[in-house]
Amino acid sequence: MAKGISVHIGLNGVDPDHYGGWDGQLTACEFDAKDMQKIAKQKGFTTKLLLTTHATASAVRSEISNAAAQLKSGDIFLISYSGHGGQIPDTNHDEADRQDETWVLYDRELIDDELYAQWSEFKAGVRILVFSDSCHSGTVTRMMPTFRRANTGIALPVRNRLMPPDIALRTYHQHQKYYDDIQKSAGPAEKARVRASVLLISGCQDNQLSADGDRNGLFTENLRIVWDSGKFKGNYSRFRDKITALMPANQTPKYYRVGTHNPTYEAQKPFTV
Repeated sequence: MAKGISVHIGLNGVDPDHYGGWDGQLTACEFDAKDMQKIAKQKGFTTKLLLTTHATASAVRSEISNAAAQLKSGDIFLISYSGHGGQIPDTNHDEADRQDETWVLYDRELIDDELYAQWSEFKAGVRILVFSDSCHSGTVTRMMPTFRRANTGIALPVRNRLMPPDIALRTYHQHQKYYDDIQKSAGPAEKARVRASVLLISGCQDNQLSADGDRNGLFTENLRIVWDSGKFKGNYSRFRDKITALMPANQTPKYYRVGTHNPTYEAQKPFTV
């Protein structure tokens, strides 16, 4: 029988000591993580919850490595992240826009090169599912003033899950050698040999912003509506499309593959162990 392990990360703030006095306050990210954990538990995953102060880079990396050591071909690893998205300058030249995307964890940013390197720890045939309710681009210049709550038509003010570009640049310069050394150690993403099949469904495209809310982020809120306590019927692509249909035009969830293409995996109902 296949085995499922999941990790759910939600940060309503970060350590100002690392981020130049910025606390990164958000509202709904911990709710997101708990709600995603609830879905995973209902589907038979063994779950782990990492909230705000416990969502450190070492904790996240350790949970990924632990899962990689346990899972074999046919098993599945689910990881969900809700928090700020950031960017730092790309020093190993694997990004066309010369920026590496990050998850803004409590004590430091986790660079996408690190995640790619960790995917290479998983055995061939393992399915990896990533949900990221965050903004992944620091190049966005327009902001979303409001969004409409699903099924109500009520316009609400938006907090975006974007690390402000001035904060991102200041944080990088304050810790430049540290982040440069991480990139050097991880290496360019394209050099990581990923034998597992990684499927990412994120809250927005690279040139968009993800909205925070009061109870859930906008992406996670609509994911829950579409999932409908497990009543959803269809595969991963249809799941993403149904979520997208509920989203505003300026926030379009992204469907992205890494590693070994696995059509059988993609044809399954989401969260299938």
